[in-house]
Amino acid sequence: MCLRETGEKRGAVRVGRNVFLDWIQSSQHCCGVPMATDIVAELVASLAKTGVVDGELSYKGQGRKLDDAKSVEEIVKEIHDFEGLEALRLEGNTVGVEAAQAIAKALESKNELKCCYWSDMFTGRMRSEIPPALNSLGDAVMLAGARLTVLDLSDNAFGPDGVKGIEKLLKSTSCYTLQELRLNNCGMGIGGGKILAASLMLCHQKSSADGTPLSLKVFVAGRNRLENDGTAALAQAFQLIGTLEEVHMPQNGINHPGVTALASAMQHNPELRILNLNDNTFTEKGAFAMAQALKHLRSIQVINFGDCLVRPAGAKAIAEAVAEGLPALKELNLSFGEITEEAALAVAHAVKDKEQLQKLDLNGNSLGEDGCKTLKDAMEGMNMRKSSRLTETYIYFFSDDEGEPEDDDDDDDDDDDDDDDEEEEIDEEELEGEEEEEEEEESQANKLSTPVSAPRPPDVSSFLTFPSPDKLLKLGSKRAFLVQQQVDTTDATKTAEAFLKIASVYKEENNDVKNAVLDTIDALLSEAFNTTSFQGCSFVSALLVLLGLIKSEDKVKPVLVVPGHLHAIEHAVRQDYFPKENVAVLKAFMSRSSKTLESCGNAKNLLQSTLQRIGSQS
Repeated sequence: MCLRETGEKRGAVRVGRNVFLDWIQSSQHCCGVPMATDIVAELVASLAKTGVVDGELSYKGQGRKLDDAKSVEEIVKEIHDFEGLEALRLEGNTVGVEAAQAIAKALESKNELKCCYWSDMFTGRMRSEIPPALNSLGDAVMLAGARLTVLDLSDNAFGPDGVKGIEKLLKSTSCYTLQELRLNNCGMGIGGGKILAASLMLCHQKSSADGTPLSLKVFVAGRNRLENDGTAALAQAFQLIGTLEEVHMPQNGINHPGVTALASAMQHNPELRILNLNDNTFTEKGAFAMAQALKHLRSIQVINFGDCLVRPAGAKAIAEAVAEGLPALKELNLSFGEITEEAALAVAHAVKDKEQLQKLDLNGNSLGEDGCKTLKDAMEGMNMRKSSRLTETYIYFFSDDEGEPEDDDDDDDDDDDDDDDEEEEIDEEELEGEEEEEEEEESQANKLSTPVSAPRPPDVSSFLTFPSPDKLLKLGSKRAFLVQQQVDTTDATKTAEAFLKIASVYKEENNDVKNAVLDTIDALLSEAFNTTSFQGCSFVSALLVLLGLIKSEDKVKPVLVVPGHLHAIEHAVRQDYFPKENVAVLKAFMSRSSKTLESCGNAKNLLQSTLQRIGSQS
């Protein structure tokens, strides 16, 4: 039995989930371990990640080249026939203007539409094609009278013109209800940031006059070259909106003026839980401003200021803010910030009484070998290194530590920052009207002039693309950390994919390779399961899909299952980080007769035995 049934996709989506539910419910006792109702419900919810969701029509990741009306006839018909359409997934395909117009026509009657997952939708398209395509889709949503809650256009690289393509939609009644706006890696630039900010402010103004003020909760716009001016414009919008819970704006070339503007705006969003500004340039001025903002954010759980050059004085200011409040803090990242021993100790002391803290990242700073030892000893003295609540503490003492700084570096760098700000203003004027390629080159040149983190070895991506035992061993003693840095552990599917790639090189007869694999997956999964937003059941669901034990609507190609995969799973389920409530789900599927697992012999038997033993203990 599988999740996909014959028939049109709409029926497959709905019938598939019911078939699965029937099977799970009938299997609760015959599998030997009764499965609690809440576990079943959680698994069903997690199947949203694989396309098995009522109200959702998904073409995610199918790689279709949709050029004209004929190429989307099937999609148009399915949209037309889908009653109660609430979510449409088009990501991972490439859509031309004529195709977008045809899809838009079908959407004109879909007034229940809430979620538009339209990321990575224009690969290979000319930039001039994107605004009219977005205009058509946006006009259809407005004509239908839909009220959106999620709009995801990430990874479309549409530049400022693309923002103009959604400008009218963002100002309309269809976005009065918007809760999540995701525009990661779209190349908006300063101009696009200003257009976006103005649209959001007008939407808030109009929706407030209508009695239903825009209450945006999640804003994602990493890798967009927003720089100071684009960021400052968005900060005005954030301050006006006041309901943000997550802000992700890494890698945007923001210096202290932009950081200061954001800090001021964040104080007006008291429910903020996650603030990710990784790989921008704070310096002391920006860090001081952000430290003041943190004193107003008692709900904050995750602070990511890694690669932000907060420097010792900035780190001390942040430490003071942390020590004075932030009772819900779970993660603090101040890596690669030129922090010295004294400042790092201040940070460690600031978090020692945070009961919910799960992760402190101080890697790649300027402690020197003696400073690293002092910090390690201090944290052990505070029972932090071995504390069950502080599950991950990154303090790497050798190549990733940049050594003790010279005394006069800070003064020189401050002068350079002022010069950089003047140069940026000149550069922005000179760039107007130039081609996108020239903008990209200038952005990279500016990036090189600012302090950045220690370089990540390129072998990590090579290993994850084409795994081999030799490549894993060559990553050295810090392989676990390097893999963690490469994998997005907030994404259950990406984590499952990385897990299986690492596990594929497992060799029972080679202790060096075996230990390297197990250490790396321990680091990866403990990081994932202790990340606030990570969904364990979604990880298990993705794992089962990739192993070919569940079929998904997204046409995911299963991996070739090898004994190493099962050995790695058997090891993982025995660890403290692995949620025991997910063991019953794994056992239910691993105990079934499956050709996929037949070739794994002893590894399969060992896994089944371990799952049975753990299940009987829980």
